Amino acid sequence: MTHTSVPSVPDTLWFTRCPVPTATGIAADQNWLAAEFASDGIAVRSLQDAGADGYRQQHFTHALPTLIREGGNVPALWARSRGEETRLIGLTWIEERQTILVAPGSGIRGAAALRGLRLAAPRRAVPIDFRRAMALRGFEGALASAGLGLDDAQVIDVSGDGYRRPWEAELNALRRGDVDAVYAKGAVAVGAARRAGAEVGVELDEIPEVTYRVNNGTPRPITVHRFLLDNYPELVDRFLAVLLRAADWAEDRPGDIARILSAETGAGAEHVADAYRPGTHRSLHPDLSGDRLALLAQQEAALRSHAFLSEPVDVHTWADHEPLRRARMLNNVP
Repeated sequence: MTHTSVPSVPDTLWFTRCPVPTATGIAADQNWLAAEFASDGIAVRSLQDAGADGYRQQHFTHALPTLIREGGNVPALWARSRGEETRLIGLTWIEERQTILVAPGSGIRGAAALRGLRLAAPRRAVPIDFRRAMALRGFEGALASAGLGLDDAQVIDVSGDGYRRPWEAELNALRRGDVDAVYAKGAVAVGAARRAGAEVGVELDEIPEVTYRVNNGTPRPITVHRFLLDNYPELVDRFLAVLLRAADWAEDRPGDIARILSAETGAGAEHVADAYRPGTHRSLHPDLSGDRLALLAQQEAALRSHAFLSEPVDVHTWADHEPLRRARMLNNVP
């Protein structure tokens, strides 16, 4: 009989996060992740600092068995849908300014005004086109808030190939008059919009119902490869415990979080202040509440309807509540 042996404790733990507010980014900035595992002889490395495209692609595929990821839900759901053995161990909800941008002087204001307009949907030759997914979902949310759907407007494909800056292709199309509206979110989008002279036609953050703001980062998942969770659960628990401590630390330090966010996003302090609501520094704690899981399930269904997912993902069975529960115990949190 052949026995499959579990290798010794890994010599490297990998993490990755999106350039947005995350407890992972804070913990990395403070060097707490490296310090936590130093006595075990385990290095903790960021995919963003790996320098090799093969490693960086793992941010989307999550095929690296020793990776913990805090990032957008589109790639996370896509990886699970295509069969990658990941588990969902946390969700955050952090409001990043979501807007529908329009040409200056157009007079387009409010979600109802999107009826019949040409909506920019970027398209790139990548395995998972999360920016296209974000645009479609942003427009869907805005339209739905006015009792409308995507069929009440025109979706116009805009090639994003060859553009390095997010939203540059769509905003160029807006400036040329090829489209009437562009979805954008976060600090980088604030800067891009200002450079392009675009105006805000719809502020999605002003819509009271959170269901209209469900998108790639709302809610944002923390996922881990099943190999790591099954074989070394204590490492995952300790990693999560560090993230919980980082979220605690952030609660009383808005200035520090603004500095970290400026570095994480690369957008600068002014654009960060414009993109994130006061109190963002108090909203970094992950959980797996029923409300957040329901919002993620809503996102999963929408992504599947747009053919971004090849197979359905049952978010409730994907979720494992135990690592977060054990991490709270490590931090003596009920």
